[in-house]
Amino acid sequence: MNSKKLSALIVAALDDVKAQNIVKLDVRDMTAVTDYMIIASGTSNRHVQALAENVAEKAKEAGHTPIGVEGEEGGEWVLLDLQDALVHVMLPKVRAFYNLEKLWSLGSPGDLAVTDR
Repeated sequence: MNSKKLSALIVAALDDVKAQNIVKLDVRDMTAVTDYMIIASGTSNRHVQALAENVAEKAKEAGHTPIGVEGEEGGEWVLLDLQDALVHVMLPKVRAFYNLEKLWSLGSPGDLAVTDR
């Protein structure tokens, strides 16, 4: 599965569990670390954890086991490293504070893809 298909799978997995404000950034021209950065919000700590768990499960089913997961205990911000895609699932207040969308879309505003949820 290529990185574009993986990013679509991640967005679908987030949408399945009612993630809010899903944003997919194409960062291939900005870093060699990953191809896509996907950012989404959950409504509570438990919702953030459930979103991250669903993404990890769907990715594993597709043959992409996360190489790292951080923040599961607290549930304010969970990061999943799927190598070709980094997934940030956050509470809205944490997301607003760090504003990753602005940070990572500076060089490529046309690559910002927002899904309404």
